[in-house]
Order: sequence, then structure tokens, then C-alpha cells
Amino acid sequence: MKRLFAITCSFLLLFSCNNQDTPKNLLSEDKMVSVLADIHLTEGIASAMPVSYDSSQVLYTLLEKDVFVKHQVSDSLFTESMRYYLQYPGIMDKIYARVIDTLVVWETTPMSEENN
Repeated sequence: MKRLFAITCSFLLLFSCNNQDTPKNLLSEDKMVSVLADIHLTEGIASAMPVSYDSSQVLYTLLEKDVFVKHQVSDSLFTESMRYYLQYPGIMDKIYARVIDTLVVWETTPMSEENN
């Protein structure tokens, strides 16, 4: 959770100064929650692998591409949507609260009951 919070804060600081219009194909908040939950799950899987840091980064990159394919989202559209939402910390806080809730539900739900 600390790492998730640190990543969120980093994104907020990095992109909070940008002021851009609403992207043409902005991902909905619901879609952002789904994609971000899968991305953070993927990050956890990659970092838990008993391999070197460099190898886990390569694995994460490959798994992240699978997340985008699963959600039918391009990495550029996700990045553009992320930049947009990071301009609005209140919205981003709500999105990440839902991401955390989603991950907690996944963590407490037996594998046979998951719908992923």
C-alpha cells in the first residue's frame, strides 16, 4: 500500500502543473479503475518473482502490455487519460480509493469466485 501511495503522489507531483484540455478519447473513471487495478496487480506479481530487478522490470513491461490488450486500451490513451486525471487531485483520489477497494476485494475473494 505504501508503494501504491508513493506512486500516486509521484504522478500527482509530476503532472499536476500541466493544464490541458479534456482528451478526445478520455478513459472513463470506471475504466481507469479497472486498468489501474490490473496494472498494480501486475506490478505486484512482477516484483514478487524471484528474479533480478532488471528481469522483473522486463516481465512487468510484458505483463503491462497484456493488461492494455485485456482492457482494449492503448498505452498512449492510458497515459493521456492518466495525465488528464492527475490535473484533478480530487478525482484522482476517488479513482485510487476505488482501485484500493478493488484490490482488497480481489485479495479477500477466493480464486474460484473471481470473475477476472
